[in-house]
Amino acid sequence: MKLEHGWISSARKVPSPHFNQRPDNEKPSLLIIHNISLPPGEFGGPWIDRLFTGTLPADAHPYFAAIAHLRVAAHCLIRRDGELVQYVSFDQRAWHAGVSQFAGRENCNDFSMGIELEGTDTLAYTDAQYATLRQVTALLMQHYPLTPERITGHSDIAPERKTDPGPAFDWKRYRDSIKQENP
Repeated sequence: MKLEHGWISSARKVPSPHFNQRPDNEKPSLLIIHNISLPPGEFGGPWIDRLFTGTLPADAHPYFAAIAHLRVAAHCLIRRDGELVQYVSFDQRAWHAGVSQFAGRENCNDFSMGIELEGTDTLAYTDAQYATLRQVTALLMQHYPLTPERITGHSDIAPERKTDPGPAFDWKRYRDSIKQENP
């Protein structure tokens, strides 16, 4: 796994238009873990790619009518089988965090990277997802000013609005794996 111009060489690339430049070309220093499933609770299919590229058909599912207009994208998605999909270069500002705050600083999109796990707040994530997340995190820590203390959940930066990655995410398992990767 290599990083070239903010793109992970081994990721499936699905470029999103939902990004812009970081302020003053700021280097990202925060990693935010999210979850997503479309429709909610369903896995697989093209719908996450379609949402993040602005091509989600509002009439394909009743839930989609309320979200098809959104202009959002994370930098990456890790599917249930561990597949890594990248939508935005880590050097760019992806639109994933929304109204948010970390360590007294607002607008987390300006200085963060967002990784979505295909899942829900309450269903256990897969071993393959944890393995891919560990590898991606290690790669990001090699290239950006990212430390374990600057890895958080969407629920922590937007507690009034968001609950992901939820109680099903095993923070201890993930943090222990990062320590092994980056002693």
